[in-house]
Amino acid sequence: MRILGIIPARLASTRFPAKALVEIAGKSMVQRTYEQAAAAKKLHKVIVATDHEDITRHVESFGGEAVMTSEAHPSGTDRCSEALDKQAEDYDYVINIQGDEPFIHPATIDELAALLDGEVQLATLVNEVKDAPLLFNPTIMKVIFNKNYEALYFSRECIPYLRGHDKSEWLQHHTYYKHVCIYAYRADILREVTHLPISGLEKAESLEQLRWLENGYPIKIGITEHESISIDTPADLERAKKAMGI
Repeated sequence: MRILGIIPARLASTRFPAKALVEIAGKSMVQRTYEQAAAAKKLHKVIVATDHEDITRHVESFGGEAVMTSEAHPSGTDRCSEALDKQAEDYDYVINIQGDEPFIHPATIDELAALLDGEVQLATLVNEVKDAPLLFNPTIMKVIFNKNYEALYFSRECIPYLRGHDKSEWLQHHTYYKHVCIYAYRADILREVTHLPISGLEKAESLEQLRWLENGYPIKIGITEHESISIDTPADLERAKKAMGI
């Protein structure tokens, strides 16, 4: 399988402007993300898909490859689709590596890539929730899936509801999973899902993967032991730096 790794990185951000270029111990966030992705063994190529020349110039300055895409894309998925179409070579799959995850473990990317067999249309990863407050944090997406490891639903709420137990004890009686924000798309499916209209469930929870589920696209689930650290705000960055000992 030929797999293209794409890191969507736009300059504008409501909660953290220009976060792709913010410095973390001598390297920008996008450079750290790029280097982690490039260390994965199953990607044939890694590119940054951006909407701004400043990011393009910066990526090229550290030896990376960047592709300019439209400023109008509503999501990273749409940006990945345009970047794929601009490639001279063909790829079987695209893995979308979030540009705000500078500490992503290369093995996480390889674990997702291992799920891709030509039949899988869409795939993502989850890991077990071990910290009770995360269950009820709406910024943490919870996931339920069937015995075939196909997603049933993603939610900002804690799912499933555990009847008959106090919420403080839920982790003692059920295994819960949170979403790791990395996606794989078969190339033809990536082009299809970007043309789907926003769905009711997507609008309700503000989660684009619900659009795919509502339209009948199965999402393969893999379980990883590697933690994910997303950086959406300056406060997130300080917590991440502390956690990583930087």
